[in-house]
Amino acid sequence: MRVCFYTLGCKVNLNETEALEQLFRRSGFTVVPDGQPADVYIVNSCTVTNFGDQKSRKWLRHAKRENPGAVTVLTGCYPQAFPEQAAGLLEADLVCGNTDRRAILDHVMQLLNGHERIVAVTPHTRGEVFEEMPVDRFETHTRAFIKVEDGCNRRCAYCIIPKARGPVRSRPISSILAELRQLAGAGYREVVLSAISLPSYGTDTGTDLYELVEQCAGVEGIQRIRLGSLDPDMLTPEGIRRLAAVDKLCPQFHLSLQSGCDATLRRMRRPYTTAQYLDVVRQLRQAYAGRPVSFTTDCICGFPGESEEDFVRSCGFLEEVGFLRVHVFPYSRREGTPAYDFPQQVHEREKQARSRRMHDRAEEVRRAVLAGLEGSEDQVLLETPVSATVFTGYTRLYVPVSVSAPGCAAGDIVRVRLGRYDGARVQAEFLGRV
Repeated sequence: MRVCFYTLGCKVNLNETEALEQLFRRSGFTVVPDGQPADVYIVNSCTVTNFGDQKSRKWLRHAKRENPGAVTVLTGCYPQAFPEQAAGLLEADLVCGNTDRRAILDHVMQLLNGHERIVAVTPHTRGEVFEEMPVDRFETHTRAFIKVEDGCNRRCAYCIIPKARGPVRSRPISSILAELRQLAGAGYREVVLSAISLPSYGTDTGTDLYELVEQCAGVEGIQRIRLGSLDPDMLTPEGIRRLAAVDKLCPQFHLSLQSGCDATLRRMRRPYTTAQYLDVVRQLRQAYAGRPVSFTTDCICGFPGESEEDFVRSCGFLEEVGFLRVHVFPYSRREGTPAYDFPQQVHEREKQARSRRMHDRAEEVRRAVLAGLEGSEDQVLLETPVSATVFTGYTRLYVPVSVSAPGCAAGDIVRVRLGRYDGARVQAEFLGRV
């Protein structure tokens, strides 16, 4: 039996798909890439934007049209947040959400044996626990992603994720460490701690993110730890000092921004100001005592009520921080969120135009940051081989590089000297293995 997966959205979704793939493999299925005939088609959906829902529906309809006898599955955030709408997608033989993922296999087997259509979306509830779905290997990655938390307790005006993911649930440290040791034994040298709300880790279990990082650093074989997205207001001065003391932690911090304008942040219901954000950046730089630190972020353009002046202020903030990378995207009006009904909605053409302008500004900032790193030394995880000796990969600071490293292989960590940025990657000089 063959199964095909299609994943949309964040690193957490990718991690969950990897876990589902392994679950199906252990039951005798062969996982095939998109575009090949299969007996089962599963889309792990994202519902952050309407566009994500559209892509899920389009993919399922195409799969059903091309393979009418196959079992089709819609799972993930879309059916969890909008169960009635998802249930109306008759091209999906199974509709289920983000709870009890392990049951997907049982439901699929029932459908393959002739069971009628199944709709099984269970609402999130207070007190529900983290669902364990370990991953022992990543088929297409040289770094490992470990899901450590699920859910979000915040209520930002534009975000549907709390409805799709439910309340904060933290994974036990013992379980995380067990998976990490297994991945280290499989040859992984870098691990990314991924979550829906990473700084919320432990708030429901009596521990915290800082303790988790310190424990992960003690796992033999793991050389680098990288963090997913962080809400800046949830980082404490003491916590920042503890993170900076962990040598294995990559000094690259993805601090969620969304806007560099205080008026827009208030409308978004984000619980920090730009001044507070800058203070966290300052604390992180001070904690590393002159050692290089890099910052990446996300920024929304065209949020309801954003004036041209607000937008210009937001663009200027990117330069003030000096971001290595900014993911820029236009505001997507999301049904079910408070911002959907906000007045002063910005026209779609203007949102797209502002996104292009901000992207260009962010690229200027990126070039300046990378120019400042030229000539410095760092370590690179070799990821994608371009030829027999040339690899692409990322430094500890998350600088994308291309380097000729004779005698090395994907998954190795090597020392390099950074050169010029060519608009895609920094050309680096190989200095030897770590």
